[in-house]
Amino acid sequence: MQLLFSSLPPHTFLPTFTAFYGCHLPFLITPIVLFYLMVVLVVVMLLLLLSVHQWRHPKDKPLPPGSMGWPYIGETLKLYKENPNSFFANRQKRYGDIFKSHILGCPCVMISSPDAAKIVLVTKAHLFKPTYPPSKEKMIGPEAIFFHQGPYHSRLKKLVQASFLPSAIRGSVSEIEQIVLKFLPAWENTTLNTLQEMKRYAFDVAMISAFGHKQDKEINGIKQLYQCLEKGYNSMPLDLPGTPFNKAMKARKLLNETLRRLIKERRENEKQGGGGGLLGVLLGDQNQKVDQLSDSQIADNVIGVIFAAHDTTASVLTWLLKYLHDNGNLLEAVTREQEGVRREIIEANRRLMWDDTRHMPLTTRVIQETLRKASILSFTFREAVEDVEFEGYYIPKGWKVLPLFRTIHHCADFFPKPEKFDPSRFEVPPKPNTFMPFGNGVHSCPGSELAKLEMLVLLHHLTTKYRWQVVGDEDGIQYGPFPVPKKGLPVKVTPRNI
Repeated sequence: MQLLFSSLPPHTFLPTFTAFYGCHLPFLITPIVLFYLMVVLVVVMLLLLLSVHQWRHPKDKPLPPGSMGWPYIGETLKLYKENPNSFFANRQKRYGDIFKSHILGCPCVMISSPDAAKIVLVTKAHLFKPTYPPSKEKMIGPEAIFFHQGPYHSRLKKLVQASFLPSAIRGSVSEIEQIVLKFLPAWENTTLNTLQEMKRYAFDVAMISAFGHKQDKEINGIKQLYQCLEKGYNSMPLDLPGTPFNKAMKARKLLNETLRRLIKERRENEKQGGGGGLLGVLLGDQNQKVDQLSDSQIADNVIGVIFAAHDTTASVLTWLLKYLHDNGNLLEAVTREQEGVRREIIEANRRLMWDDTRHMPLTTRVIQETLRKASILSFTFREAVEDVEFEGYYIPKGWKVLPLFRTIHHCADFFPKPEKFDPSRFEVPPKPNTFMPFGNGVHSCPGSELAKLEMLVLLHHLTTKYRWQVVGDEDGIQYGPFPVPKKGLPVKVTPRNI
């Protein structure tokens, strides 16, 4: 959720003024034109003054070293032009573990040391609030847990965590397994786009986590509307007729209406229980009689959970298949482990259970190494809520602060030979604050256990029954917005010869 900035702010008045002046100004000097020119000049002066105010600092507390790039543009073009990993690594090498930049229209401080990341995310988290583009808040919903601090966030955090604790999700194994068994036969002997198929799989699991096993008549409509909404997540935030953003916002309005009808139905049937999933937990909140969550608060948080549980998990699953494909000996070792689990299940004449997933140590380490090497969540955005003295530097109020997870995960001091895919490195727990695939602190991802569970269930059936071959020879990474193998990793899936 932090990685989805897609455009610079619309500071277009300077090029517009230049073009206007160069082409037409001598012929169109009228009182109205002069008035608008004065307005433009006032705006420019205000922005310059704001910029100076943002960047002034006490003489005894310097800003971190670094480059702010071009006026207004900053270093955004360089970030998009380069591999983001190279962009951050080159500046870390030049300036150190803390450096400043100006990207996506914002002055920023990047941090790439575990101790500094802990300060921002845990120790002094109250000084650095989560921040997102306004367009994303509109799409997900302003009442979602991501956008808040304080008592409201704490209350929601407890409720959301209650939905994703091992004790809550252990009963979901059979439902997740049924989804896997529905997908796998359709993949057999076909060439598929791994990322798109994993999105479909992760989406179905997310729907269960959000709404439970109860299939209301509204669920199919919710699925279709969310898929329309999703198409606008990474679009330019132009709310004009026909644009992806405009279509997404229309879908968001309809989705809110549909969710409100579902919430009303479940409230009316609350004697029968909330129906499971996060929706059931939010409706069954014990504090409701004192401070009932509104329908909008519930709807925004349900949409937020689907959003958080979808793209990121699908991206990790895509990399899992890539790494196992590229490391044949490791794939066979994982298969042997899963075959051992399979034999126990057959001998006991039962289905896959939660306890089985606790006895997959090698597969779990493969998932951990995939989370480290792929680092789907490359960084997260925070914003200083006041002027902050940080590690000997000054961070002005309003500046963005970015803990660089990928840089930490790829540091040879913590993970020797970081470019090598080596699950054995997780036979020993990593040093504190060096492995943060789900973030850290009060705003860390509450659904991490569910994500790992759906990966284990899929790998159990996929490795024991099938093999996959990457189609084409194009290698590399694409960003959309999360890093994934190029073209979504096209593969051909065939039954395994046993």
